[in-house]
Amino acid sequence: MKKILIIAVMALSLGAYAQVDPTFEKEGDKVKATYFHANGEKSQEGYFLNEKLEGQWKMFNEKGEKIAMGNYDNGVRTGKWLFWEGDVTSEVNFDNNRIASVNKASKKDPVVSNK
Repeated sequence: MKKILIIAVMALSLGAYAQVDPTFEKEGDKVKATYFHANGEKSQEGYFLNEKLEGQWKMFNEKGEKIAMGNYDNGVRTGKWLFWEGDVTSEVNFDNNRIASVNKASKKDPVVSNK
């Protein structure tokens, strides 16, 4: 009985530290990729086209909370990306993989309404 308990505890311990392999699913011309943190939570999700990042990508922290979202075009970051860190949301605009502008807003900032 004692040996079974020791083996069970060891198996659970090893399982907690096991890496989770990414998944790849063909969807039309694109391949949907999903990567995971060591704890099994999703870390990134997006698409590849011709082996380059394409379309919307999302990033998540170890708790499964979304921390970033943006688009790739032929492997190049483009357009508006959003990053969340605590109460702060950053909007970063990319032009040909280069940062064109950055705007930050806090949940504590007042909201302006045009009625």
